[in-house]
Amino acid sequence: MMEKLRVAIIGCGGIAFGKHLPSLSRISEVELIAFCDSKKEKAQKAADQYGVANAMIYEHYKELLANESIDVVHVCTPNISHAEITIAALNAGKHVMCEKPMAKSTEEAKAMLATAEKSNKKLTIGYNNRFRQDSQYLRQVCQRGDLGNIYFAKAHAIRRRAVPTWGVFLDGEKQGGGPLIDIGTHALDLTLWMMDNYEPKAVMGATHHQLGKKENAANPWGAWDPKDFTVEDSAFGFITMKNGATIILESSWALNSLDVDEAKCSLSGTDGGADMKDGLRINGEEFGKLYTTNVDLDAGGVAFYDGETESAADLEARLWIDAIMQDNEPIVKPKEALVVTQILEAIYQSAKTGKAVYFD
Repeated sequence: MMEKLRVAIIGCGGIAFGKHLPSLSRISEVELIAFCDSKKEKAQKAADQYGVANAMIYEHYKELLANESIDVVHVCTPNISHAEITIAALNAGKHVMCEKPMAKSTEEAKAMLATAEKSNKKLTIGYNNRFRQDSQYLRQVCQRGDLGNIYFAKAHAIRRRAVPTWGVFLDGEKQGGGPLIDIGTHALDLTLWMMDNYEPKAVMGATHHQLGKKENAANPWGAWDPKDFTVEDSAFGFITMKNGATIILESSWALNSLDVDEAKCSLSGTDGGADMKDGLRINGEEFGKLYTTNVDLDAGGVAFYDGETESAADLEARLWIDAIMQDNEPIVKPKEALVVTQILEAIYQSAKTGKAVYFD
């Protein structure tokens, strides 16, 4: 087993500084040795704050990937380049964590998966909400079979007003969509993971561009320019699975609703149910009576990793590094992330055509 992993960051923007860099820097087996960004000053800032002495700075990812000393690459760029950079990194012999969503399209995601399998390098996708305390606890409940057969679920990603007005979030060409591909992807991944069901049968979808047309709109990150708002402001999907299960997916950056939740799911099974809408609640029937249990997540750590409690980002990073060093499968498998991309793409396609999309 190797003693240190030499890690490089491609894309030194908000998600790198907000999640990847702080978490990786806390892992003793990691050395952050290389940083790449089209704006050199961003790469330099990351290197100064988190890099080893004499960390390398690059303006183009191809130059970074030519460095044979790099073991692992984290891709933290806009969605449009996820597939291109990930495939190149895998072919260059690097293990890759790519930020969510896996790719803009199913075709790109399939190419990423095929390259990972061919290169025999590990690939994972940054679905960090799996690593929250409530998610880890509920996953164990589901895996133990407490809910029975989960046949109905809701994936929640509703913001009343929280439109990201920086970067390329409002650019449909570079991102592939708006709230559905940005935050809906987290809710859907979480839901499928809890259900352990990755076999969709059909999808109906609808997208809306309504509030994005408004000028001087209320928004915690500042009003958006309607001319720049080229993606949906809300999107909804009705998903049926091959085993008969049903999932409703709801997502928005701006919606006149007070029923707001993000990266949450509600589950209904034959033996019980669960939801994350007001803390973590488990419901069921026992001795002829209905019950609801509110899980106290502060009464000790989740018994997932030696009973410790960590931030979702820290746990995600550590288990990813462990998977490489111990040659285990990562928690977020690329074949699972591919299904998320397939369903999201189907929702967009159905919204455009007004017809259901069927899977083989």
